[in-house]
Amino acid sequence: MTTYLLAGGGTAGHVNPLLATADAIRQREPESTVLVLGTREGLESRLVPARGYRLLTIARLPFPRRPGRAALTFPNRFRQAVVQTERYLLDHRVDVVVGFGGYASAPAYRAARRLRVPFVIHEANAKPGIANRWGARSTPFVGVAFRQTRLPHATWVGMPLRREIEELDRHAARAEAARLFGLDPAKPTLLVTGGSTGARSINATVSEAVAHIIGAGWQVLHIAGAKNELVDPGLADYHLLNYCDRMELAIAVADLAVARSGSGTVSELAAVGVPAVFVPYPVGNGEQRFNAADAVAAGGAILVADAEFTPGWVRTTLVPLLRNPAAVADLAQRILSVGTRDGASRMVDLVERARR
Repeated sequence: MTTYLLAGGGTAGHVNPLLATADAIRQREPESTVLVLGTREGLESRLVPARGYRLLTIARLPFPRRPGRAALTFPNRFRQAVVQTERYLLDHRVDVVVGFGGYASAPAYRAARRLRVPFVIHEANAKPGIANRWGARSTPFVGVAFRQTRLPHATWVGMPLRREIEELDRHAARAEAARLFGLDPAKPTLLVTGGSTGARSINATVSEAVAHIIGAGWQVLHIAGAKNELVDPGLADYHLLNYCDRMELAIAVADLAVARSGSGTVSELAAVGVPAVFVPYPVGNGEQRFNAADAVAAGGAILVADAEFTPGWVRTTLVPLLRNPAAVADLAQRILSVGTRDGASRMVDLVERARR
């Protein structure tokens, strides 16, 4: 029996591939033990126990990006996190560490290296984060979700996806999805989503231009997010939700999506063949623009800057596309060519190589 420690957390971009990999390990090796290293504050504190895995915690420890008190105290706090992680590795007799970036990963990489425990890295973004850039120099086992990701020892494995997406049959699920959301299964559907908290600029633009979208013969499923500030105008064929806990069905019913280009969103849409207009989040290190690059290069997605995604752009660029079913179908075939549904299995293959 093998004991695995999966490290990562903070955001869905780290937690979701971690949980997908954990599920794939459990399916392949039901007798093995899977533990998760994270923080008490991150999304993992809720999702990991809910999925049936034991969560071991260390202090939340973001890398300091500028001089100041946090930078001065970071070395000592990092050492404390490494020592705590070493205790976990020894107490639970961990055989392999698997890191997904985020606050918990860097201490896990250091602890594994010090105790000579093999460790594996998965990088979900096309532009790697600090922890994984640092850790990848010390292990030959590095899996990446996007082929253009530059990391030492990188092997493309794709994105570990949750089983609801891996096994999604869009055609078979379309009728159920239409019933759930109150949609007409015979009409094409534009899915609009900015993630769980929403994207204010996307929401505002679509809300202002929705009559033009409906006028093109489409219906809109608009998942505005928990911080939604929109007022539902009550238009036929416009369906506004603050939150959706069945995103696999939202994807199943979608013929085209307008979305941020987080790594999980790009990977899920590409895996099942939903073309997209990607509007990268304009703040941060620009990783969302890179995440969309493969899909755009394949001709399966359109990239538009946040500042350029305006009601005028919708009228002059999106609406003509919506009126051209052949063009939308071509986009769907092209984005499917860069997607994969077996990222979790490929990642577990890499983990098994490290264990040998």
